[in-house]
Amino acid sequence: MPTHDLYANDPGDSLWQVPASGAARFNWEYDDGRDRLLALYQKGKDKQWDGQKRIDWDLEVDPYDPLGTPDESMALYGTPYWEKMTGRDRAELRRHLASWQFSQFLHGEQGAMVCAARIVESVPDLDAKFYSATQTMDEARHAEIYGRFLHEKMGLVYPINDNLQSLLGDTLRDSRWDMPYLGMQVLIEGLALAAFGMIRDTTTKPLPKQILAYVMQDEARHVAFGRMALRDYYRQLTDAELREREEFVIEGCYLMRDRLRGEEVLENFGVPKAEAAELSERSEFLQLFRRLLFSRIVPCVKDIGLWGERLQRAYVDMGVFELGDASLDLLMAQDEELAEQLDEERFAAEERARVAEVEEAVEAGAAEG
Repeated sequence: MPTHDLYANDPGDSLWQVPASGAARFNWEYDDGRDRLLALYQKGKDKQWDGQKRIDWDLEVDPYDPLGTPDESMALYGTPYWEKMTGRDRAELRRHLASWQFSQFLHGEQGAMVCAARIVESVPDLDAKFYSATQTMDEARHAEIYGRFLHEKMGLVYPINDNLQSLLGDTLRDSRWDMPYLGMQVLIEGLALAAFGMIRDTTTKPLPKQILAYVMQDEARHVAFGRMALRDYYRQLTDAELREREEFVIEGCYLMRDRLRGEEVLENFGVPKAEAAELSERSEFLQLFRRLLFSRIVPCVKDIGLWGERLQRAYVDMGVFELGDASLDLLMAQDEELAEQLDEERFAAEERARVAEVEEAVEAGAAEG
């Protein structure tokens, strides 16, 4: 079925064209490269995987409770709207909220694919071009996986959120070659990683857990790439140039914070837009969710050298300033280990099932004999 037929709201024109600016850069020096980036490029090649084969798509998903979402986590819980809902209405709300979340993941991954391709085109260093080429493939795989989950398991898709689209457009329209790194690798990818991780660690459902764990294994490399490249480059910039990047980060972080309300879902359940925003803002669960979503962004911004006074004040205002001391390396290592652990557990269970089948066949043969 065409995706257009699955959208909860009219997405408008299915083709969004963003005018591009900036130079395509070639580098004729093929022997020179940074060891760290070349090692990450090798890892990117070694860790390629097929979403059709690694993920168990035969697992059943209840579209009306795809994540095991508790009632308390929904913005309408405890409100008059919730009290008026039937059990069927509440199940439909769960379906819409999960579809909205995974739709934003899908649109964000397509944006990441385009940004990674833009980095291949515009970055001046060949080692960075090499790695970005592997990331472009990673992001294509992620978009394929999220699209399949929404089409086959949910049967419902939401258009890209206005704030996410705005940040993506700003990132792509900027002619400076480092901005796709900053907008995508640091802000959008950092936010996505935190959102993926929260769902991965709380869902009781095996298929979304697999999808998120395996995608996060790739994303850990992507954020490491952005940190390496930007840390090196930003050491060379003037104070004025750094302030320009910090302004972009501040605006982007406010946009991303506001993106997380999911007001369009509540509007589809009869809640006026202004009230939907107010209910989302008051939700204790969503307040915690929004705060934790910056756990990957703030330490990364600090690590690459963007930590001016105005940026720090913005993070104080958002209530996330202290996250700057978090260990990104530890978080990324955990993301990779969890994916490997999930593989081991799955394959061990499959092996036990195969052994049991063989033993049953042997016993049945002996009984017949």
